Amino acid sequence: MNPKVLLAAAAFLWAVFSCASSKKVDESSDQQIFSELSESLNKGILDVWYPRTIDSISGGFLSDFDYKWEMKGPQNKMIVTQSRHVWTASTVAEFYPERKNYFLKIAAHGALFLKDKMWDSQLGGFYTLVDREGKALKNGKSDRIMKEAYGNAFAIYGLSAFARVSGDTVALNLAKKAFLWLDKHSFDPQYGGYFQFLEADGTPLKDGYNGTPPKDQNSSIHLLEAFTELYRVWPDPLVKERLLMMLNLIRDRIVQPKGCLQLFLNRDCSPVSYCDSAEDVRRKNWQLDHISFGHDVETAYLMLEASEVAGLKDDTVTLRKAKMMVDHSIRNGWDKSVGGFYDGGYYFKGQDSVTIIKDTKNWWAQAEGLNSLLLMARLFPDDPQNYKLLFLKEWEYIDKYLIDHDHGDWYPNGIDKEPQEKLAMKAQIWKGNYHTSRSLMNCMKQLREMKE
Repeated sequence: MNPKVLLAAAAFLWAVFSCASSKKVDESSDQQIFSELSESLNKGILDVWYPRTIDSISGGFLSDFDYKWEMKGPQNKMIVTQSRHVWTASTVAEFYPERKNYFLKIAAHGALFLKDKMWDSQLGGFYTLVDREGKALKNGKSDRIMKEAYGNAFAIYGLSAFARVSGDTVALNLAKKAFLWLDKHSFDPQYGGYFQFLEADGTPLKDGYNGTPPKDQNSSIHLLEAFTELYRVWPDPLVKERLLMMLNLIRDRIVQPKGCLQLFLNRDCSPVSYCDSAEDVRRKNWQLDHISFGHDVETAYLMLEASEVAGLKDDTVTLRKAKMMVDHSIRNGWDKSVGGFYDGGYYFKGQDSVTIIKDTKNWWAQAEGLNSLLLMARLFPDDPQNYKLLFLKEWEYIDKYLIDHDHGDWYPNGIDKEPQEKLAMKAQIWKGNYHTSRSLMNCMKQLREMKE
C-alpha cells in the first residue's frame, strides 16, 4: 500500500480514537461534577436548611443562624427570604419526584405564612418585614411601614412556583391578586417599568425614597423573574404583556452598550450616572452606578428564561445581549488567578477599561456565575471564551473558598478575600438558599442535556 495512504489512514484512526477518548474523558468529568453538585445540593444545602429553619411555632421560616447553625438573632421575617423558601421547596419537589411530598409540605407551610401574616388583608400587597409572629414592622431606615415592588415580586415568584408544582388554587389566586395589586399601584404607564417604593396603601413614591432613585435594575430583573414564573402557571395576556415589557426594558435600556446593567434609573428610566461628575461626587455615589458583575451574569440567564417561557422563537436579540453580558463580566470582573467574579467595578471618565473597586466575592454572585457559565457552554460550546473551562474553575473556587465543609452551606463571601467570613452568619434575612439551590439544580439539568 502507498505509504502516504498508510499515513493518512493512521492519522484518521488517531483522530477518531483521540476524539472518542476525549469524549469519554469529558463524559467522565461531567459525571463527576454532576455527583459533586448533587451531593452539595442535598447534603450541603437542603439537609442543612430543612427542617432546621421551619418555624413550627409561629409559621414561616426562621431567619437568623450563626456560622455553626445555632439560632442567633431576632428572627424577623422578610418577604424576600420567606418567598424564596417557598420557591426553593417547590422547585426541589419538582426536581426530585421521590421527595415531592416532603418538600411540598415545606412549601405549603411557607405559603400559608405569606397568606395569613405577610399579605395586608386591608390595603393589599405584601409587607416587607414582620416580626417572628407576623406583626408588620417598619423596614430599613423608614419611619413607617412601607411596601416594595421587589418584595412583592418574590411573593408572586414563590407562590406561582408552589401553585404550578402542587396545583394549589389558593396560592395561585393569591399570586394573581398580588400581581394585579402591584400592577395597579406600582406600574408606570407613562415611562414603563415599576416604582420600587410604595406607601402602605400602594401609593408609589415616584421620586424615590431617602436618596434612592425610584426605579432600579434589581427590582426590574426580579419582576421579570416573577412574571416569568407566573406566566408558566397563568398564561394571562396582561402577564405576558408585562413580561415582554420588562424583558425589552431590561435588555434594550437598562443593559448598557458595553454589556453591563445600569443599577438605578430615574422616573423616565434614564440612567442615574455619576461617571462624568467630579471624583469626590463619583466616589460618594459609587453604590448607585457601579458595575455589579453578579447581577449581570444573573440577568443574562433571567432574560433567556423569560424569552423561552414567553414563547419567543429564534430570539437572537436576547441571546446576543445575554452572551455580551457574560463576556463583559468575564473580561472585566473575573479573577484570573483563583476564579470567581468580583463584587464591583467602575468605568471612570476617560477610561475604556473597568477598574475593580470591590474585589470581594459574595456567595450569590458565584452561584449565578456558575449557572450562566454552564448555560453559555451549552449554547456556545466552541466559543473562544471556553465557558466550560471557566465553569469548572468557578466550581473549583466555590468548593474551596465558599462551601463550609464543616458546618454546611456557603460562607456569605469568599474566604480567599475575607477569611473572617468563616465566622459570619449562615442565615439572615438577606441570605437564604435560593441562589445556591437554583444554580445547582440548573447546572445538573444542563449537564444532563449536554450528555444527551
